[in-house]
Amino acid sequence: MRSPLSYFQGIAHPEAFHGQGKTKNFFEGWYIKLVSKDQNQRWAVIPGIFRGLKDSELDEAFIQVLDGKTGRSWYHKFPIKEFKASSDSFDVRIGKNHFSKNEIVLDLPQLKGKVRITSELDPWPVSFAGPGIMGWYGLVPFMECFHGIVSFGHGLDGTLSVEGKKASFKSGRGYIEKDWGRNFPAGYIWLHSNHFELDPELSLVASAAIIPWLGKPFRGFIMGLRHSGKLFSWTTYNGSKEQELEITDSEIKWRVSGKSGTLEICAQRVRGGLLHAPLRGQMHQRVEETLDAKIEITHTLDGKILRQGTATCGAMEVFGDIEKLLKI
Repeated sequence: MRSPLSYFQGIAHPEAFHGQGKTKNFFEGWYIKLVSKDQNQRWAVIPGIFRGLKDSELDEAFIQVLDGKTGRSWYHKFPIKEFKASSDSFDVRIGKNHFSKNEIVLDLPQLKGKVRITSELDPWPVSFAGPGIMGWYGLVPFMECFHGIVSFGHGLDGTLSVEGKKASFKSGRGYIEKDWGRNFPAGYIWLHSNHFELDPELSLVASAAIIPWLGKPFRGFIMGLRHSGKLFSWTTYNGSKEQELEITDSEIKWRVSGKSGTLEICAQRVRGGLLHAPLRGQMHQRVEETLDAKIEITHTLDGKILRQGTATCGAMEVFGDIEKLLKI
């Protein structure tokens, strides 16, 4: 059981490890995106830990790898004892692999080497008035899944051996977010890219999910658009409204409005690789993710277009009971 002090320390540091003292029914994972300057190398590396409901034999540390160019994916299991993580900073070790605000060190069959992080991480701000991307929902202990943005975007440098061939990440771009809790939502969509044409500082993250809430689930949504040195946000908790959400086999159309203006998104759905996710006490649910989506956005405020563009190397997941997600 976490103490009240450690609980609130976790709220203040969403990038850190929240599983101290957790022995069952818990997962935590960091989503680390690595993209080379020419975008030919597009990788998602996800270190994490999973603890089952009862049977300790299900407990494991893991590192998932997704090749965004080919759609291939790998899941590497490690003994729990090889997992070490800080409870007040982004610092995770699994075996010989190390993940921190300064570098990503990999010793995996597909990826070996070190990628340095060359600029400051750019997180979703955390304050007493706004405790991170989840707002006041992040203060509710019984939430099924918690979410954090560790960095909207940062520079990369270094070299990886990709299946035996050297690949440079000099002047590349990265992104980091994370999830922790008991389960992934029963149905959700998620989009991200920080590779917008003509605007390298622009970064988008958007998600909607089925949120269990006192016996009556609802659709919660969060959108963050980072540009012009500011964070523009549209969320369930800040009074923003969804005006349109349409999900088909080929695309996602989404429009929201609020104090930050109006944001319109049109994202092309493409096939991707399969990843594992925690759902109802199991760590082996298959979730399809791509790093090859194209995402068009238009951000208007007071009748003026602030940003308009198309993103490449877009990450996308559409999972679970989407029919229910759209109805509630």
